[in-house]
Amino acid sequence: MTNLLQQDIQYLPGVGPQRKKLLAEELGIVTYGDLLQYYPYKHVDRSRLYAISELTGDMPFIQVKGHILSFETFKMGARKKRVVAHFTDGTGRVMDLTWFNYADSAVKKYKIGTEYVVFGRPQVFNGRIQVVHPDMDEASKLELSSMGMQPYYNTSEKMKKAGLNSRTMERIIKTLLDVLKEPLEETLPDFITQSLHLMSRDEALRKLHYPHGSKELERARVRLKFEELFYVQLNILRYASDQRRKYRGYTFSKVGDHFNGFYSQNLPFPLTEAQKRVIREIRKDMGSGRQMNRLLQGDVGSGKTLVALMSMLIALDNGYQACIMAPTEILAEQHLQTIMDFLHDMDIRVALLTGIVKGRRRQEVLDGLLDGTVQILVGTHAVIEDTVRFARLGMVVVDEQHRFGVAQRAKLWSKSQNPPHVLVMTATPIPRTLAMTLYGDLDVSVIDELPPGRKPVVTTHVFMSSMPSLYDGLRRQIHEGRQVYIVFPLIEESEKIDLKNLEDGFETLRQVFPEFRLSKVHGKMKPADKEAEMQKFVSGETQILVATTVIEVGVNVPNASVMVILEAQRFGLSQLHQLRGRVGRGADQSYCILVTGYKLAEDTRKRIDIMCDTNDGFRIAEADLKLRGPGDLEGTQQSGMAFDLKLADIARDGQLVQLARDEAQRIIDDDPACDSPRYNLLWKRLRELRKTHVNWGVIS
Repeated sequence: MTNLLQQDIQYLPGVGPQRKKLLAEELGIVTYGDLLQYYPYKHVDRSRLYAISELTGDMPFIQVKGHILSFETFKMGARKKRVVAHFTDGTGRVMDLTWFNYADSAVKKYKIGTEYVVFGRPQVFNGRIQVVHPDMDEASKLELSSMGMQPYYNTSEKMKKAGLNSRTMERIIKTLLDVLKEPLEETLPDFITQSLHLMSRDEALRKLHYPHGSKELERARVRLKFEELFYVQLNILRYASDQRRKYRGYTFSKVGDHFNGFYSQNLPFPLTEAQKRVIREIRKDMGSGRQMNRLLQGDVGSGKTLVALMSMLIALDNGYQACIMAPTEILAEQHLQTIMDFLHDMDIRVALLTGIVKGRRRQEVLDGLLDGTVQILVGTHAVIEDTVRFARLGMVVVDEQHRFGVAQRAKLWSKSQNPPHVLVMTATPIPRTLAMTLYGDLDVSVIDELPPGRKPVVTTHVFMSSMPSLYDGLRRQIHEGRQVYIVFPLIEESEKIDLKNLEDGFETLRQVFPEFRLSKVHGKMKPADKEAEMQKFVSGETQILVATTVIEVGVNVPNASVMVILEAQRFGLSQLHQLRGRVGRGADQSYCILVTGYKLAEDTRKRIDIMCDTNDGFRIAEADLKLRGPGDLEGTQQSGMAFDLKLADIARDGQLVQLARDEAQRIIDDDPACDSPRYNLLWKRLRELRKTHVNWGVIS
């Protein structure tokens, strides 16, 4: 059966070379197996017949059995025509069947007096029920009792023009199921399918295309969703188990002068209970003798950088160097400044390595890393270049993990004799089900409380017509000594228009606020110019920073109390939350103002409402996942989530994700070397999937 699934699709009756080419180009279908896994997007119940008298214009789909009484043709211009067939079900009631395309062929194809089953969506036209471009089958050739739920398949415009519409695809897939006479090979062992009461794979695939009812369809979907999620989790956990067995980590058994001196002399404020808990988890990992791979989640302003620094000091206490890698030069420089402020008066050498560190200054950093005198390195992607070599790299902190690919981070490992301890930080809260899939091999720590004294940011939504009163509010805030961000969208597809809007907007704002000084920042500026403008705002020389989302991460100005986001409908939820995190960093009450026009799509309205209702990053992340799906979330492609989940939805199938993970974990615990004959079927299937899904790469 496996060989038959690998058969070239052109040899299936009804396909041939031309359709094969189209299926390959449009849908990536080249084998019988590919076609079998081309799942319908919906089903319609075909078991019921309606009387014409029951039909209304708001019904989704109906089918009626009867015959054509007569045809009428209406001209629609020089070349077009409309053909109407008057159709009766024998009760004296009549409905119209209408064709605009291929009108002549409808008259030739369908015969007056022959009994047909008509299927389609009813509507009312001129007081009569009509169905436009109906599906029609001769009643004598159709077994309605065996049809059950009719599948519907997505097809492209190109396919439709070539006659490959949903109905044609259905017929081709029905032919395939008839050809596959032997039961399909099982891909889950009996002990899983029986204990979880799952359908066999053969039954599930057949019933997913042709179920006899909604309950049967749901059981088929659950079986196939579980299988998808199970192999994702098995792959992640197998990799994590393999890493733990192969690689010993450095044992950092000592907590010494650097850590203790910082804790007693330099700690700027008492740690929150959440920070203390996370530091304990990290210390335990680093002293365990195995390599730490930990994800540190925490909302904006929760104190992740302080936790990361204290973890790096443990590495220094044990005679090793530490490195923090950030996605942008601005964020790297921000980290450098923050760390230097934290470490004031301590004898620790911290250096910066980004693309703009050149010449003698760069060489000094490289030499210091090689001889061990540079103890903490802060950098961007420049850190992973081959010329950057460490004396004893013991710990790596990766900030905003989703901005880095797996291969980039793996290069850091080669810079150390043993793999360094890894702490991955993100200020983008990740829903639990997504974290299990994106970062399933990482232990997770969460800082779920803000430092004392922080007030929640008040978020409000206003329309463009309210700008004059908004300007008055900003003016009052600045007169009280505060500073303001005003953010314009910069979306790559309309970059030139957006930049012009920002430039024009900047000039308008200068006229609105002639008494204040303004800075302007966007990603297309030269780094030095951008940095100079940023510094004016950081130092308080300018009161208003007009910017694009370049300020989403890395700008820390405690005196800034208002974030105005123009055209907020063009931003995603997580991006809005990140921008809001730029304010509320001091003790003063801060505000985030979302500005839009009146016309808003339903999803946009939901996004705006969620932002106004909560400051909880995890609630926002859950909502974002449900609104957009995992494929659209920033960074999922780089993180190993790029393989194709055809049915499962991480946002909506949380219980199945957990169930799949529990089953996968049981197997890994029982067979950590992945070589037990009891699990041969699973390891064989996982190898097959890794070959066909090239993006099932290492997730770490």
